[in-house]
Amino acid sequence: MAQSAELNNTLSVSQITGHIQHTLEKGFASVWVKGEISNLTRHSSGHWYFSLKDSGAQLGSVMFRRQNESVRFEPTHGMEITAHGRISVYPPQGRYQLVVDQMLPAGQGDLHLAFENLKKKLHAEGLFDPSRKQALPKYPSKIGIVTSPTGAAIRDMINILSRRFPLSEVLILPVKVQGEGAAVEIATAIEAFNSLNECEVLLVGRGGGSLEDLWAFNEEIVARAIANSRIPIISAVGHETDTTISDFVADHRAPTPSAAAELVVPDQIELVKWFSQVEQSLLNNVRSRIDKYGLRLNSISKSYALKRPELMIEQSVQKLDYFEDRSLRATMDKISTLSARLDNLFVAVEASNPLSILEKGYSVLSDNQGELIRSVDQVAVGAELSMRVNDGEIRSIASEVKKRKIK
Repeated sequence: MAQSAELNNTLSVSQITGHIQHTLEKGFASVWVKGEISNLTRHSSGHWYFSLKDSGAQLGSVMFRRQNESVRFEPTHGMEITAHGRISVYPPQGRYQLVVDQMLPAGQGDLHLAFENLKKKLHAEGLFDPSRKQALPKYPSKIGIVTSPTGAAIRDMINILSRRFPLSEVLILPVKVQGEGAAVEIATAIEAFNSLNECEVLLVGRGGGSLEDLWAFNEEIVARAIANSRIPIISAVGHETDTTISDFVADHRAPTPSAAAELVVPDQIELVKWFSQVEQSLLNNVRSRIDKYGLRLNSISKSYALKRPELMIEQSVQKLDYFEDRSLRATMDKISTLSARLDNLFVAVEASNPLSILEKGYSVLSDNQGELIRSVDQVAVGAELSMRVNDGEIRSIASEVKKRKIK
């Protein structure tokens, strides 16, 4: 009887395959798999068929043309990759396979996984919430920059800031932006700016590069330093297509360092235009009032009651002329004062430009690792040194080290 009941519950091949398909596809809807490419076939349809294998197993895989068109490298037989996709069952042959939608070289794939994991973690903690974002000041008097002192990014930002709004003072904390220790330096600089509490906004970033080059801005220590900053931060990392964890945590994201400099300050040319418009509006208003009261006086002067006291009318007209001249002079004096202030601040910004300081004959001393030398304690006899001057770099070896007593 038991055997008869089991026979009544017999499943067809299609049914059992359907159950397996449902279970697998539900349980493995999104997976990352690392393995070595084997038996890669590029079908005339544009689809890729291959196996992913390691020392103990292999997994049949397919990547359809629509997805593989976005792959930025050339996969080959024997290459180790990291693939993302879903497990699917192909019923006609009764086999399961990985349907791939992303493919990365193994090393980059590991970084991508680390990026996604940290992104999910910080998102779950609420560090990306819009409610955390701080507004940028309209006219910042002091701007802090955290970036490399030698890259093109710092030169671009300083040039744009001094051109657009020379009223702002720029403070720079130079840091490494890639390689070992870069993330710690960036986080420490952000914390230092918060301790100083002088700047109204911070620009944190660097120029473009590979995923590995930009990795310091994907480190958790940098993300938390940005999130904990009381000063609004603009993340300015890489090119428009580059995205880092810093971009998600920062109060504002700029596609490039140059764009960040344009975002943080207004354009003085536009401000001058606005002042001119205000000036013209004031002049028009004053003239309109003068014309209005002039007509009124003229009308009153023709009335019978005031035909005799013409002297009073003449005095009123002279008084109006006096106020017109006084108003015009006050407006022009105010505009001249503001223009002079703009000029003075532009000169001050140029004077504090680190590149301008080098042009005056100063130099920057660093070791062969690029670390700035601030004390003789950092230099030993025989050490390789590099001096950066305005028009180049001088390599030397320390033949003698003397320490000066500081009173």
